[in-house]
Amino acid sequence: MGKVTSQDLGTQSISKLLVKQALPASIGILVMSLNILVDTIFVGHWIGSIAIAAINVVLPVSFFIAALGMAIGIGGSSIISRALGSENKSKALKTFGNQVTLTLLLTITMAILGLWFTDYIIDSFGGKGAIFEPAKIYYKIVLYGVPFLALSMMGNAVIRAEGKPKFAMYAMMIPSVSNLLLDYLFINVWGYGMEGAAWATTISYGLCFIYIIWFFKSKHSELKIGFSHFVLNLGIVKEISSLGFVTLARQAVVSITYLFMNNILYHLGGEISVTAYAIVGRMLMFAMFPVLGITQGFLPIAGFNYGAQNYARVRETINTAIKYASILATFVFIILMFFPEAITRMFTTDAAVIKQTPSAMRWVFAATPIIAVQLIGAAYFQAIGKATPALLLTLTRQGFFFIPLILILPKFFGELGVWVSFPISDVLSTIVTAYFLNREIVKTLKPDVQVSDSIL
Repeated sequence: MGKVTSQDLGTQSISKLLVKQALPASIGILVMSLNILVDTIFVGHWIGSIAIAAINVVLPVSFFIAALGMAIGIGGSSIISRALGSENKSKALKTFGNQVTLTLLLTITMAILGLWFTDYIIDSFGGKGAIFEPAKIYYKIVLYGVPFLALSMMGNAVIRAEGKPKFAMYAMMIPSVSNLLLDYLFINVWGYGMEGAAWATTISYGLCFIYIIWFFKSKHSELKIGFSHFVLNLGIVKEISSLGFVTLARQAVVSITYLFMNNILYHLGGEISVTAYAIVGRMLMFAMFPVLGITQGFLPIAGFNYGAQNYARVRETINTAIKYASILATFVFIILMFFPEAITRMFTTDAAVIKQTPSAMRWVFAATPIIAVQLIGAAYFQAIGKATPALLLTLTRQGFFFIPLILILPKFFGELGVWVSFPISDVLSTIVTAYFLNREIVKTLKPDVQVSDSIL
């Protein structure tokens, strides 16, 4: 794909632009998703189904700490991009230095606290019964590497801000490939079990961090920071925090969701149900990568044309993105509806897990064809700089609908109530998002249009 300039965003075919913008984003998401997916398959076959549940208990904790780095990276990269564009290199350097300091302070503190309260955290996130010990082994080793992952995620966002997406993509590929190779050696060849899985993950984080350091010390980066840049500046810290809050809030809700799901499912169905959720969760991460790629590709196109007040192109971008994403989501839906058992067998040979997971998978993905409206709608408000509706709509599905549903429905329908909460929250959040998106189109993008002429 050719390079897209700002002029192209306002003139080129929307369909072509979406493909150009979405492809690299999709590749990046695919690589990360494949890593998680294949890693889970290895663990399931070489250690056992309980190991899958154990990792699922640890992930929300480690990912939340790492998300601090991502939030700082996304918040700071916006400042760096604008600073470099206005030739204010000193602010760009100060921002990058402050990002490093903030990431180190926050993630190391969180990792220490996480290790101090290991038993309590694992139990709280559903690591009960036979899950507890393997989860504890995995958790303690992985937490050593989480600060490296956070620094890598922060640095990756800065690399993109410098306009070096190819190097950012390499940074995403390194831990994915190395983790799989190390899994094979540590688990299958040397038989280290959960310790091997954990060290494979932690070492892969370290390798990614080494690559990030190499990039910023190489000629490819123009951000050469010194000790003075690490001193925190209150104004920059506030700006980084406000811009990165949406990312952190989203991950916080994801972590809370895991906490509730693992505990509820353990009490309803024990380790088998937690394992089933872990497998379904991996498929949620993997199967939706093309839809998420379209969503990421949509952002700069919508934002540029909105800023240029070219509202006709904004409307076309919304409709085209929803159409493409819906087609891809429907394709995902068909595969998962017809082959859930075959997919489950990829992860485990445990008969009880294979019996339970396909039904859960069908329920979880039942409303997938309509989810594009919710994702694109929330992304639209982010693209045009309306932070409050973007945050609220982003949190609508899991925060406002899903969590209350999984607390209420299981009381009446047992474990089925957990699984049906997924499509119900998808439908409700899509309706809410469609309403606000439709209102925005009628009010802002085309004041004279009738409701019937909009995307609805």
